[in-house]
Amino acid sequence: MELNKLTIKEAHNGLVAKKFTSVELTEACLAEIKKLNKKLNVFITVTEYEALEQAKEVDKKIAAGAEIGILEGVPMAIKDNILVKDIRCTSGSKILENYIATYDATVVEKLRIAGAVILGKTNLDEFAMGASTETSHFGPTKNPHDLKRVPGGSSGGSAAAVAANMCIYALGSDTGGSVRQPASFCGVVGMKPTYGAVSRYGLMAMASSLDQIGPIAKTVEDAEIVFDVIRGKDEMDSTTVERVNKKENKQISIKGLKVGLPKEYFIGGMDDEVEKCVLDVVEKFRKAGAEIIDVSLPHAEYTLATYYIIVPAEVSANMARYDGVRYGYKTKKAKTLLDTYLKTRAEGFGDEVKRRIMLGTYALSAGYYDAYYLQAQRMRTLIRQDFLKVFKEVDCLVMPTSPTTAFKIGERIDDPLTMYLSDVFTVSANVAGLPAISVPVGEANKLPVGVQIMAPWFGEEKLFEISKLI
Repeated sequence: MELNKLTIKEAHNGLVAKKFTSVELTEACLAEIKKLNKKLNVFITVTEYEALEQAKEVDKKIAAGAEIGILEGVPMAIKDNILVKDIRCTSGSKILENYIATYDATVVEKLRIAGAVILGKTNLDEFAMGASTETSHFGPTKNPHDLKRVPGGSSGGSAAAVAANMCIYALGSDTGGSVRQPASFCGVVGMKPTYGAVSRYGLMAMASSLDQIGPIAKTVEDAEIVFDVIRGKDEMDSTTVERVNKKENKQISIKGLKVGLPKEYFIGGMDDEVEKCVLDVVEKFRKAGAEIIDVSLPHAEYTLATYYIIVPAEVSANMARYDGVRYGYKTKKAKTLLDTYLKTRAEGFGDEVKRRIMLGTYALSAGYYDAYYLQAQRMRTLIRQDFLKVFKEVDCLVMPTSPTTAFKIGERIDDPLTMYLSDVFTVSANVAGLPAISVPVGEANKLPVGVQIMAPWFGEEKLFEISKLI
């Protein structure tokens, strides 16, 4: 039995039945990390000692005959923009290369209470800005299915870690598809909760009105288990809400299920094989008795433009804290305080971060604020209203996660507009604050393909049940 290939449920059952120990399970994952990390560049920091100590504690509990929770003793990985106390947290940037977190993020606190074993921190696009995990100061992560290709981004390290069985599950963050798109490229499950369902406290902010932490796992059931642990209101994040739907374990029947097919998401330029994979899923729904309804989201064509005005605007504000004064990298070449700010940021930030800071500062500047940022916020309201209207007709929406499979490393890095188009199908869930999930449904061009499902706000239970049907 290859322990690192188990799902959360299988690992839990094995631990309870004493078929293996948490230490053995953790060692199996650590062995895989040692074997593959140089080749794939998935982990920025591996916390081997801490992980084994956590595993030993769980084994003592099992030996004493105590009951253990579903995540207790199960090894996992965390994207390196989520704080884990006393562990380095870089956000994939030179400016935070040696920064040590001083507290746990709320999601990490919840996982610790649940007894999770933390293996380390995974690679990402710098400050989560990217769709390929190529903008990281620590070098690009490679796709386990094809080493010449990207794993997607920005949570590429977490998705690759799960796909390569270096951990049982992982956490990522999703601002415009950063959990779902890499999950699709790596052939795993990636889920973005409703905005406000999971606390962002301890997540390094990129675009605060869009960021959301979500699970990356091997199965839909595993993603649901993790979500149920990390969700809920947090006094440290005023955008969070109480759990809206208590779990009722209602089985959703395919018969009579109303599945919406938004025409704006089946467009020219999409890979034919990707489209076929998604439409095959729709056909299976139809044959099983679901009602397939063609729907329209009239403002969908403006979603990407709206997203790429709001995000840089919020980025320009959130990146202001990295100034070489309080923490992180500080230039040695400055003579004045202003010089310190300017040179630290010039030397510490990568090209994509600088690009977004400049775009955002421009969009927020006097004379342009009304024309760009205010207009984008108005469009955001219209996009949200489109979804409100559509969800009165259907139970869920089905669409591709990405228009293509994983592209080659270096193929788009010098063409920001083409790179931004990688998010064309995923950004709408963030702009509207909806829950969405990417589920692997086959292969195109011998590479994984994911189908994306969106549900109404706080409809996570429904989202998971429909995804399990796939």
